[in-house]
Amino acid sequence: MDVVENIIENGTNSVESLDEETNTNGDSTQISEGDENWYYMPDSILLSIFQYLTPRELVTAGEVCRSWNKVSQDEFLWRDLFYQTYKIDSDIGIMPGKTSWFEEFKRLAYHTPLIETEVLNHHSHQVLHVSFSHNGKMFATCSKDGYILVWKSQHPVNIIYLNDMKTFSWKYTQFSQFNSTDTLLLVSGVHFGTPHSTSGEIAVFRVARKFKSLNKAGFQLQCRVANKPYDIFGTWYSEHYLLSGNLHWLAHLVSTSVLWLNKANQESASEHVPIMTQLFRFYNGNASSIRAIMIANCLAPAIDSESSQDQPSSSNIKEDNVQNHVATSSTNNSPQEEPVVLHHVSSRLQYSTIEGRFMNWIKLGDGFEYASPIQYNKEYRQVEKEKTVHETDSESDSENENENENEKENENENENENENENENENENHQWNEENESAESSTAEECDSDELSNNPEKFLIFTTGSKTYTPHQVGFKRIKLVTFPRRLDPGPSLRERLAQRERERERQNSGTLYTNWLDYEAVADRFDKVDHLIDLHGHIIGMGLSPDHRYLYVNTRPWPRGYVITNPLQPPPIAQEIDIHVIDLVTLKQVGTMLRAHKAYTPNNECFFIFLDVCNEYVASGAEDKHGYLWDRHYGVCLTKFPHSDVVNSVAFNPKDPEMLVTTSDDYTVKIWRSRAMVKSLGLNEHSFNRGMELLIKESSLSLVYLLDHNNYACDIHLNTNMIEHIYA
Repeated sequence: MDVVENIIENGTNSVESLDEETNTNGDSTQISEGDENWYYMPDSILLSIFQYLTPRELVTAGEVCRSWNKVSQDEFLWRDLFYQTYKIDSDIGIMPGKTSWFEEFKRLAYHTPLIETEVLNHHSHQVLHVSFSHNGKMFATCSKDGYILVWKSQHPVNIIYLNDMKTFSWKYTQFSQFNSTDTLLLVSGVHFGTPHSTSGEIAVFRVARKFKSLNKAGFQLQCRVANKPYDIFGTWYSEHYLLSGNLHWLAHLVSTSVLWLNKANQESASEHVPIMTQLFRFYNGNASSIRAIMIANCLAPAIDSESSQDQPSSSNIKEDNVQNHVATSSTNNSPQEEPVVLHHVSSRLQYSTIEGRFMNWIKLGDGFEYASPIQYNKEYRQVEKEKTVHETDSESDSENENENENEKENENENENENENENENENENHQWNEENESAESSTAEECDSDELSNNPEKFLIFTTGSKTYTPHQVGFKRIKLVTFPRRLDPGPSLRERLAQRERERERQNSGTLYTNWLDYEAVADRFDKVDHLIDLHGHIIGMGLSPDHRYLYVNTRPWPRGYVITNPLQPPPIAQEIDIHVIDLVTLKQVGTMLRAHKAYTPNNECFFIFLDVCNEYVASGAEDKHGYLWDRHYGVCLTKFPHSDVVNSVAFNPKDPEMLVTTSDDYTVKIWRSRAMVKSLGLNEHSFNRGMELLIKESSLSLVYLLDHNNYACDIHLNTNMIEHIYA
C-alpha cells in the first residue's frame, strides 16, 4: 500500500494494528537482550537518528511501533524535510492559517493538481481561454473554431451548453467570464474582417441554474455589444452591468479609448431609456491604447486627485508621469541615465536584479532550471502575518453567526427542494418560465439602484506610452456611478443650426484647428489615469488574487536602457516570461519571479498567456508546451503540465484548488486533479498520465519513488537489522 496514502487514511491506526499483532504473538515471541536497548530508546535519541532519514524512510520508520510513529511525526523533523525537499528559503515561515509542517508537506505532495484525469477533444481549433463559474460547478472554454463551450466540472466532465458564434460573423471566441451569481456569461470575440481589423464584440448569455445534459434552451443570448479593439476583452462591473470599449483615432499615432458601461439586459420599454453610458475617455499616444481591462474591489485609500495629476506615481518599478502618461520617450527632455543601445536579444536571457528597472542580463542553459521561485519582499510577508491575526480574531466572533446562517440556509434549501418536486418535468417549458421571470426581474434590478450600492472599484488595464505594445499597468478608481434613467435628447434643431454657424465662422478665422498631438492643450477633454506602473517589458497576461489584494502580471522583458526611436518598432523581448506581483493597496511591486517560464513569438506577434491565482497556488500557461504551477506562499515551482503545443490559459476551480484546467493550441482541454481527489473519485492514479514534479525530480529526497511504489513496508516488525539499516 502507498505509504503516504497509508498515513493519510489510517494515521496511527496502522501502528495500532502492528502493536496488536505484536501482542498477539507475545507468548511465542521474546525480545532479545540486544533488542531491548532499541525498544526502550529515548525519544531524544530517536529524534537525532530520524533527522538523517529521507521522507520515505521516515514514513517507513513511523510504522514500526507506536512510539516510533509519534517521533516520526515531529513537526521540527518535517519542517526541515520540507525546506530541504522543496528548496525553500528558511526565512519563509509556514503558510498563514496553517499549523502543521507535516500537513503542509502532505498538501504539496498529495493535494496539488497533478494527475491528468481527462483530455477533452471537442474543440476543432486552438483553445484560447478557460474560466470557471464562481460556484465551481461549470467552466467555459473559448476557441478559434468559433464556439463557446460550457462544461460541467464534476467528474466525468461533459458539455452542457454550446453556441457557434460564427453565425454572428465572429472569427473566433477569445475570452469568457461568469457574473457573480453565475447566471450570466460574458463571451468576447473577434469579428471577421481585414487582416489588420481590430473589431470585436461581446455577447452575454443567460445560463440556466439547472443542467442535466446538453440543452440549448438553457443557454440563451441576452445581448451583443460592440468592442474595439477586441483585446480590451470586456469585463463584468457588477451583477447586471458590463464594460466594453471603443477606439477613435484623432491624429497620427494619437487616439482616444472610450470605455462604456452597458446593461446586460438591453430590452427596454421605451426608446428614451438608455442601455449604455460613457464611463471614461482616455488619451492615447504613440499608437497605444487601453487593453485587457479588469475590475477589482478597491482596497486602497483615496488618492489626492490634485497631487496625483501633477506628480509621478511611486513604485519599486520605473513609472512615467501620471498626468502625461502618453508622452513619447524620444522627446522627453528630463535627465536620463545614458542608455545602453541594444539591437538584438539572445534567445536565453534573464535579469540578475531589478532596481527601478532591470539590470544586466545573463544567459541560461536549457532544462528545468528556468522554473524559478517567486520572491516576495518584507511588506508582503508582513501583510500575510497581519491578515492571519485578523482572521484568527474574527473567527471566534463569526462562528455563532455562521451557525445561524447555516441553519437558515438549510431551511431555505429544504423549502426549495419541496418546491422543486412540484415543478413541471418539461425542461424547455420550465426554462421558458424561468427565463421570462428572470428577464422581468433583471429589468427591475437594472432600473433599481444596483450601481449606487456598489463599493468603489479599481479599473485595471494595460497601456503604453513609448510604443504601441502594452508595457504599463494603469489604475483608475471608479467612484459612485450613476446610470442615466433617460436619454439626453440633445440640442434642438435651432441650436444645432446655430452651433454649425459658429463652427463655420471659427473655421474661416483659423481657430477651429485642434492640435491633438499637444496633450497639455487637450488634457481637459479626457479622464486622467490615477496611477501607472511601467514594467519595462511586453505585458502578456494578468490575474487577480481571490481577495483582490494582489495583481499577478506576466511580462516579457526588454533590454535595460533600450532607446525606442520609433513607437511602431518596439524593443526586442526576451524568451523568458517574468511574473510580477503588485499590491493593490500600496500600488507597489511586492514580489517578482524572473525567468519563470517560456515564450518564443517575436514582439509584433506576442499574444496573451493567461494566468490564474487561488489562495494556495499560482498557475500560468507558456509557449514551451507546458503549464506551470507554483505554491503562492512559498514561491516554489511544483509542477509542469505537458501539452503538445502552446498552453494559452489555465484556471483553478474556485471551490476546489485541487482541480486545474489547461487549454492549448493542440486543440485540447486537459483536466488535472490531485492524488487525493483521484482517490476520492475511486480512480487508479497509475492508469493516468501525470504532470512533472520539478523540484522533487531534482532532489534525492524523492517523493516520486515513495508515491509510485506500492506494497512495501506493509509488514514491518521491530528488529535490530532494520534499525541498523536505517541508522546507517
